[in-house]
Amino acid sequence: MDTAELPTPLAHARALAGEITAASDEIERTRRIPAALLDRLHEARLCRMLLPRSVGGDEIDPGDYLLTIEEVSRHDASVGWNLFVANSAALLAPHLELETARTIFSDPRALVAWGPPNEHMATVEDGGYRVNGRWSFASGCRNATWMGAHCRIEEPDGSIRSHTDGRPFILSLLFPVDKATRIDTWNTIGLCGTASDTYTVEDVFVPDAFTGTRELPDDRRDPGPLYAIPQQDIYAVGVAGVALGIARAMLEAFIELAGTKTPRGLSRLAENAGVQAGVARGEARIGAARAYLLEILDDICAGAPRDKAIDFTGRARVRLGATNAIQGAIETADWVYKNAGVDAIFPGSPYERRFRDIHTLSQQIQSRDSHYESVGRIFLGNPPAVFY
Repeated sequence: MDTAELPTPLAHARALAGEITAASDEIERTRRIPAALLDRLHEARLCRMLLPRSVGGDEIDPGDYLLTIEEVSRHDASVGWNLFVANSAALLAPHLELETARTIFSDPRALVAWGPPNEHMATVEDGGYRVNGRWSFASGCRNATWMGAHCRIEEPDGSIRSHTDGRPFILSLLFPVDKATRIDTWNTIGLCGTASDTYTVEDVFVPDAFTGTRELPDDRRDPGPLYAIPQQDIYAVGVAGVALGIARAMLEAFIELAGTKTPRGLSRLAENAGVQAGVARGEARIGAARAYLLEILDDICAGAPRDKAIDFTGRARVRLGATNAIQGAIETADWVYKNAGVDAIFPGSPYERRFRDIHTLSQQIQSRDSHYESVGRIFLGNPPAVFY
């Protein structure tokens, strides 16, 4: 069969919509993705969208990835979040030795999970590194087959490995999941099913071959345009997809509600001029944000170099598009929640859980207002030394 005739990831996501929705209450209650649904996500290859073809992945366009994460998140934001995190972790594969990447991802159910860098360090030993420490916010770790630790590196002489500008160098060390101890700490107001737990690592040796870094985006094995966009920027695209999916679902639910609800002392919501304008603004806000980010991604991929990462201006554009989408989605969700009135406050409504989910998302680093400042500095010819 011609690969053009195969179902796209977006088509798979749409086909799974009913199963994701049906599992959402269990996901919220258990803070886990049910095994049967995880099986279906693997069968649909939705955990391998960003994995290189060289190691058995699908290496799809980032615009298609955005739309797929958005579609999944319309039905359950925790599932969308788990998928984007799993795919983001797979972006380390082009920075690993080929045989290492194949060892990890030869399992069709392979997933890598990790927490963000902290103060912990790995020490250099012959042939690799010794690591001890504790990391948190490891989204998807309950589904993982491999874990990672982002560490500063202590050299044999006691010095800390650094970049030429003096910044500590961060290395990612990968090891089978049974080398880590996962601790159930994820008790939050929203995104409960991401299982973004804490884990500890005690006296684990990691061979050189099972290490790589996200900090040298030019140093990549796979030449595709997807991998010219640094991992941190594609990560922001994933968060934008989750945010847009939540906002879209809330707006659709509100439009249905407005057709039937008549608040006491007022006309039917759908007949209220303020509500009419608010729905139109919400539609324009998230529709324009999605279109803007898709345009940026398409343009970046069309001109992406094969042998190095995109430049700071290109990265700034991706970051701007993602930040605009995230914040526009949050604004739309807030408007819907307020105007849905008491219908929005009860568990089980189309609004309450999604409101908690998007406001958990809003606290994540990708949602910071300061991203606008970093992007503006770059556009004005004064780029920061480090851009995340």
